[in-house]
Amino acid sequence: MIAIDYLHHISLAVTDLDRARSFYSHILCLNEIERPAFDFPGAWYQVGSQQLHLIVYPEASTLRGTDELTSREGHFAFRVKSYEDTLKWLKSTGIEIHENYYSKSGFAQLFVSDPDGNLIELNIER
Repeated sequence: MIAIDYLHHISLAVTDLDRARSFYSHILCLNEIERPAFDFPGAWYQVGSQQLHLIVYPEASTLRGTDELTSREGHFAFRVKSYEDTLKWLKSTGIEIHENYYSKSGFAQLFVSDPDGNLIELNIER
């Protein structure tokens, strides 16, 4: 049996580190943290007690190749403190948003994609 304690980090492939940093730092307002001196470019972010690791790897087979917003694609979710404030902020940035306030999941959802098409859900209990 495996006894999992918690999710430590999520790693995502990106193609352009500056563009990805701009999105995760300025659109999603995440705090970039120190990253070990790997022999490939990337960036790490602290998200609560977990981390998000960006790895520059344009050849990745995990890149979706689209920025279409749909809740059925593989994605990860951040729990936000306020749906309304998050929606207002995202709209002010001009980013495309898919809203699903009355999701059957029981929580209100917003979906966005990063510049490489990685799908991100932002949600809150209704």
